[in-house]
Amino acid sequence: MSPIDSTLSETKIFPIVRPRNNWSACPRGLDDVESFQQHCQFKSIMAIDTVTSSPLGPPATEKDAKALQFIEETTRNTDSVQERVLSEILRRNAETEYLKRFGLGGATDRDSFKSKVPVVTYEDLLPEIQRIANGDRSPVLSSHPISEFLTSSGTSAGERKLMPTIHEELDRRTLLYSLLQPVMNLYVPDLDKGKGLYFLFIKAETKTPGGLVARPVLTSYYKSEHFKTRPYDPYNVLTSPNEAILCADSFQSMYTQMVCGLIMRQQVLRVGAVFASGLLRAIRFLQLNWQQLSLDIRNGTLNPKITDPSLRKTMSGILKPDPELADFITKECCEENWAGIITRVWPNTKYLDVIVTGAMAQYIPLLEYYSNGLPMACTMYASSECYFGLNLKPMCKPSEVSYTIMPNMAYFEFIPHDPSAPSLTKHSPPRLVDLADVEVGKKYELVITTYAGLCRYRVGDILEVTGFHNAAPQFRFVRRKNVLLSIDSDKTDEAELQKAIDNASVLLREFNTTVVEYTSYADTKTIPGHYVIYWELLVKDPANNSPSHEVLDKCCLAMEESLNSVYRQGRVADNSIGPLEIRVVKNGTFEELMDYAISRGASINQYKAPRCVNFSPIMELLDSRVVSVHFSPSAPQWTPERRH
Repeated sequence: MSPIDSTLSETKIFPIVRPRNNWSACPRGLDDVESFQQHCQFKSIMAIDTVTSSPLGPPATEKDAKALQFIEETTRNTDSVQERVLSEILRRNAETEYLKRFGLGGATDRDSFKSKVPVVTYEDLLPEIQRIANGDRSPVLSSHPISEFLTSSGTSAGERKLMPTIHEELDRRTLLYSLLQPVMNLYVPDLDKGKGLYFLFIKAETKTPGGLVARPVLTSYYKSEHFKTRPYDPYNVLTSPNEAILCADSFQSMYTQMVCGLIMRQQVLRVGAVFASGLLRAIRFLQLNWQQLSLDIRNGTLNPKITDPSLRKTMSGILKPDPELADFITKECCEENWAGIITRVWPNTKYLDVIVTGAMAQYIPLLEYYSNGLPMACTMYASSECYFGLNLKPMCKPSEVSYTIMPNMAYFEFIPHDPSAPSLTKHSPPRLVDLADVEVGKKYELVITTYAGLCRYRVGDILEVTGFHNAAPQFRFVRRKNVLLSIDSDKTDEAELQKAIDNASVLLREFNTTVVEYTSYADTKTIPGHYVIYWELLVKDPANNSPSHEVLDKCCLAMEESLNSVYRQGRVADNSIGPLEIRVVKNGTFEELMDYAISRGASINQYKAPRCVNFSPIMELLDSRVVSVHFSPSAPQWTPERRH
């Protein structure tokens, strides 16, 4: 799966924007926190003291106090809220084709639900999803009309998954957004005294054969009226104008957002992007384009490559001649040493707002280098399928990040995760645990039931329970299930990597050469990061017929052509992934790798070469045996149009 493609999956963190009405997203049209509490049959409501009422800490404003109390009340009554959420989902979707199939007969209780409705994967639901995508408007999964599909960064047969959603879900997501800033204000004062420099982008969207829009969840949000017509909020002022964020051309969008960030550099209090990789890409963009940026700021003119009319009009009101700022940019950026560049250019930055959990943890050292060790805030855990919860201690160390699941967002269940246990079958279904019943220290796979019609759906995230806030469990994101490689919002599993290598190996046949063994890693030292594949080859006639350097370069491209559309979009449209690299190693290298593993206690009978490596001694061994290095000579094919 990415706070918005986090990645963060396209989860897991998003810039904070208050909705027009903070509480309009409560289920069943509830207007405010008080009515939500009454609906949940809370016995009493403490009067709000604007500075001292919340157990989480003293709120900065009355709005914050209300939000923090909402968090307290909701998490204190986790199980009853979950019971109500499930009952409500089952009641409103009782007449859907999907639920009627299992003979619930209108029952809305947990026991009936658990005994009759199966746990499913995306592949199980694909026939229904395809019917909706093709234009079936009957209540297949949801009683409410499917408003659009949110494209997941997970993959299925090389394509993004299509997650059905309904209009109401945008309100529910906005509700969770509205809780983030009040929590952040507990830890970082005076965020209303400046602005946030967030590099935010929309991505390509398309339409299904039935006419429904299919796009990433953050693109859906940024294009919504919730975002575009948001009221002024001193705690959520962005340096980037909407026109820059909503520009579909990634270069024009990045360039103008960077110009604005530089012009307002003294006002910037926080710097962020959705994923850590996105922020590093912005730094790399500054490295490559600072001369033109400086020239534009010096003269008050805009790069002619910026052709979007609305963007040029907006920038004409922002960009004025500033030779002093241009001199400063030149002085800071012309040096080879870019250590601390974020705090040098934006000296008042208090923290970075990026996903640095899961696959994004690999970018922490680079972010620390560029920011002089600024704190990194992970505020929210979400995906295309559902928004889950928030980090109540957003300024903690990345290794200590835990997300508190908000029980009003969906109905949550958990499959105990034990890699050593036998694989589950349809005849031995998993034993699921409710949200309030998970145990500290144990790992689980997340299962959700949403208002939009996903029932007992396996998200694929592995989580570990770290504690509780009131009765709501807190989880550390461990990893995506089965994911080997990830640079940005891409996710490549072992089967897909094997398929890519098989397809590339076809080019070696005429040279009587085969791939004996391979492994891989995601190289994040380069910006953008890229996949590195180590190959050990068997060349049966090296004297007369070895594959040339050019052929091996083509193997890189053949692998990329075989990878999923999320990867290829990152390569072609987003420039978030660099060319794939193959490093050919000496014969016998993987035997040495096995010897090393056995010397560290691995069983010779059970050993198999790892398909992904990140342990330094192993990588040093592999790199010391490299005999040739190859890169894709061009970008793979990609189009925003879905294949049908």
